[in-house]
Amino acid sequence: MVYAIEISNFTKEFIQTKSLPHLFLYPHKKTKITLAVNSVNLQVKRGELFGLLGPNGAGKTTLIKILCCLILPTRGTAKVAGYDILEEEEKVKASIGLVSGDERSFYGRLTGRQNLQFFASLYNLSRSYSKSRIEELTDFLEIKEPDKRFQEYSTGIKQRLAIARSLLNNPEILFMDEPTKSLDPGTAQKLREFIKEKLARQEGKTIFFATHNLDEAEYFADRLAIMEKGKITSCGATEELKGEILRCFFER
Repeated sequence: MVYAIEISNFTKEFIQTKSLPHLFLYPHKKTKITLAVNSVNLQVKRGELFGLLGPNGAGKTTLIKILCCLILPTRGTAKVAGYDILEEEEKVKASIGLVSGDERSFYGRLTGRQNLQFFASLYNLSRSYSKSRIEELTDFLEIKEPDKRFQEYSTGIKQRLAIARSLLNNPEILFMDEPTKSLDPGTAQKLREFIKEKLARQEGKTIFFATHNLDEAEYFADRLAIMEKGKITSCGATEELKGEILRCFFER
């Protein structure tokens, strides 16, 4: 398998639902349709650190959610880790991890370790494997106090725990949506270095990340796609796209 991710003619439309009073008062008013992802075609190689760059509202998060089988596309097909996202959803989910910059699904009163044990159980991992995997990941991610309550951790450590959770099943592909969002500059840079050097280079993971941070995209990506208003406008090496990046962000 040459490609970790293959996307063909992907489109996602959101249809605004109408309340009953609205339907009664305005029966002939047209339904509003928002085109969040518009005919996207993309291929990401195995082991590649691939960046999706675009302003807020460009459709980056929606595209990632579709690839992670969290929402359905309106049209189009995609394969993730060689599996069709519509026909082989469970195999796709077993092959991926997801990290976002807005982690609210951890339990604040549980420790970091207890949280990871809970999420390991959702993957149906055995107790013995879960215990050794959590030890391995907390050491690998340099989480030095895994038995503190989650609510007591710094934002940087919370994000490392989010990465640990995404790695519990040892996925081939990691999706990261604004992974350094809300982090201070120093912590964000340390996390970028960790993701690039340890996860991508040492572990050989395929990493697909979305950002609106120009410096982050330039530091991270082997290859980059620029997304605007739901469409991929350019794709290539970062150096090749500098002119397009400037146009996208500074001529708006």
